[in-house]
Amino acid sequence: MNLLRKILFPFAILYGFITSIRNFLFDKGILKSTSFDIPVIAVGNLSVGGTGKTPQIEYLIRLLSDNYRVATLSRGYKRKSEGFVLADSNSNAEILGDEPFQFYQKFPNIQVAVDANRTNGITQLLSQNIKPEIILLDDAYQHRKVKAGFYILLTAFDDLYADDYMLPTGNLRESRSGANRANIVVVTKCPGNLSDEKQSEIREKLKLSCSQQIYFTFINYDDAIYTKHEKVDVNEIKSEAKLLLAGIAKPKPFFDYLKSENDLCLTFPDHHHFSETDLKEIQVKAGNKKIITTEKDYVRLKDSELALQLYYLPIKSSFIKHQQNFDASILEFVKDNIKL
Repeated sequence: MNLLRKILFPFAILYGFITSIRNFLFDKGILKSTSFDIPVIAVGNLSVGGTGKTPQIEYLIRLLSDNYRVATLSRGYKRKSEGFVLADSNSNAEILGDEPFQFYQKFPNIQVAVDANRTNGITQLLSQNIKPEIILLDDAYQHRKVKAGFYILLTAFDDLYADDYMLPTGNLRESRSGANRANIVVVTKCPGNLSDEKQSEIREKLKLSCSQQIYFTFINYDDAIYTKHEKVDVNEIKSEAKLLLAGIAKPKPFFDYLKSENDLCLTFPDHHHFSETDLKEIQVKAGNKKIITTEKDYVRLKDSELALQLYYLPIKSSFIKHQQNFDASILEFVKDNIKL
């Protein structure tokens, strides 16, 4: 912990007290939480960013959307629109935000909506002519005004909430006890060969109740990079000089997967809006080399002047073990709560 964060520790105590009072008021029903008569699954974390919410939401979409009408509802972080927006053919990353626009482009058979007011967002989705049967709430673990039917809490392997502190000393949005609301805890971004012993150690550290399930996942990188019209095997470009570009919270694994000694890596803040100056800088540094970026950054850059040399690398969330148990828990919740 650096000196500044130590100095700010009293503010962390105050922030923790305020969020604990808020949660207490919601838990006791003094502050109102709205429930809905369809399956609502909330995915989120206790900390600020970087736990892999997007691949987890995409995993749930793949699991559910072949058999049910699925909608995602996000805040639409850093979008330039306001209020409720339902994605359509006129949408882009500026209107929806990068992650919701990514969902819209990848999964044309689902509804994608954004609204900072999740209660209003769900109400608007249920007023559509074609109503969703399941709603996935993206980054809504702390949005207590909606009472989801099922909560999935994510925590990164190298940044467990049990080892963290409240803002601004640490990165926690609420105290560790907030994990008690979770039906399932997913430890994300694990090494693919994580041992049973290490998994048991983490289980002990997180101190979950006997009714809570825990799973361990890793980021599974695609073996190819893509443009709108082209696919290139990663092995073909691994040793090729290229520019790697990332505007995500924790880009190191992305760089490590692709990087060779002749590569240039450029890092921007998470959800960064690329300015004309940024684009010119990237273009000058790339020269004639390929520019490879994350899928989330690609949706913001694909129509820019970088498009002709721009590629993206898809990722998926994969389970180390017990994937079938996770799937069964989600499907059982949906089956028990869906109105046919």
